[in-house]
Amino acid sequence: MQMTINLAVGKKAKKLYQTDNILCILLLLGDIVGLLLSLSLSLWLRLEQNLNSFDPLIYLFVFLVLAGLYLGDTYHPDTQIAGLRAPSRVLISNVVVASVIAALIYFSGVWGKDIVLKRGILLPSLGIFTIWAMVSRLWAAKWVRSQAQHSRWLILGADKKAILFGKTFLKHSSLGRLVVLATPEANTSELGESNRVYVGSLNDLPQWSQQSWSGVVVTTPTELSSAEIQQLMQLRLSGVSIYGIPDICETLWQKLPSFLLQDNWLAFGAGFNLTADSINQKLKRLLDIILAWLLFQFLFPLILLVVLAIKLDSPGPVFYTQMRTGLEGKPFKVYKFRSMYQDAEKRGVQWAKERDPRITRVGRWLRLTRIDELPQILNVLWGEMSLIGPRPERPEFDIKLQQEIPYYDLRYVVKPGITGWAQVMYPYGASVEDAYEKLAYDLYYIKNYSLALDLAIVFKTIRVVLLGKGR
Repeated sequence: MQMTINLAVGKKAKKLYQTDNILCILLLLGDIVGLLLSLSLSLWLRLEQNLNSFDPLIYLFVFLVLAGLYLGDTYHPDTQIAGLRAPSRVLISNVVVASVIAALIYFSGVWGKDIVLKRGILLPSLGIFTIWAMVSRLWAAKWVRSQAQHSRWLILGADKKAILFGKTFLKHSSLGRLVVLATPEANTSELGESNRVYVGSLNDLPQWSQQSWSGVVVTTPTELSSAEIQQLMQLRLSGVSIYGIPDICETLWQKLPSFLLQDNWLAFGAGFNLTADSINQKLKRLLDIILAWLLFQFLFPLILLVVLAIKLDSPGPVFYTQMRTGLEGKPFKVYKFRSMYQDAEKRGVQWAKERDPRITRVGRWLRLTRIDELPQILNVLWGEMSLIGPRPERPEFDIKLQQEIPYYDLRYVVKPGITGWAQVMYPYGASVEDAYEKLAYDLYYIKNYSLALDLAIVFKTIRVVLLGKGR
């Protein structure tokens, strides 16, 4: 007896994702403990006094250091940023924080007025803690790599989407190894030969199901016998997660590649509450109005400085208007600070690119810090945009992208945003290939929208701006 199985897992927090989150939390708790111990040790060695837990300056110091570590992205110990691993980013972050703290103390004139601010306490404490934090990242990175060596994933079936997923999986060395069980006629040669992938027969599932797995991925659609479905049920009851291909992408990478999606998954999958729940929509709109107005008031002095800098740098208007595609595909006019020379597109519409000669000197800094996007606060107040959502694309590019990218139109079922999940996870977008990647993150945001996700995007946006990852 043959039957088709489509296993879509609705839970957002799967084992691997939980492990990553737990590691981040453990590193954060370790940093807090390390900071308090470092302060206590410095006080005891220098003044033979104990730490006063009621001193507010202690908590300000801890907050500044932790904020610096977050902005330096040190809570992902096995990643590199600009060639720097987490221990190096810890060192740079703490040097910057030490400089900021020293400047604040010097200009405020409070040096020595509190026990924590005495000479030989604060900076030595930060030095001791830096060693603590660097060692903890080295240990965490080693642990992540050791986990990857023991991580194994079972894939049932080898259709086109399964092969695409497998190739993407194998690009990530930290995810472990693959065992692909397929029918004899399946073409698995595209996976290549590697010690991280093994290709076997689907008939061998009874033997493989007796082993331990990080997870099982069932291709959609995959025909399985009732006996094979029983084996999958036993695996799931024993604690092994069973995924469809979109679900495993969502869990591992927090994105949904459109070329791996199918209509039936979109029709029956969980999520997409932002488009269906009018309460969420109204609450999001209310927050947009309040926060956009507060941002406009707070950033008004900066806006005046930017206006002056643009006028002094190059001839032309301060603001730049451009047609973009909005909610439900309706065009609207977006406002930005001008970052290019006049007549920059006299040769037609072009993708932005690295070292773009059309960009002015001031414009390069505006784009790097994303300050050029500030006038879009007006678009938010007028209801054409949201603070957070997919970036609106130009209609000229939309025509091409709709033809080449499946499910591209889904990004317009919500209002476009000034910042979004795609912008903080994949900052660059200057080609069709980049548009594929950005859409994958946009679809994840639309499916998993929540206030908590919006808050995470806000913090990640701050980090992107301060680290100069904009464009």
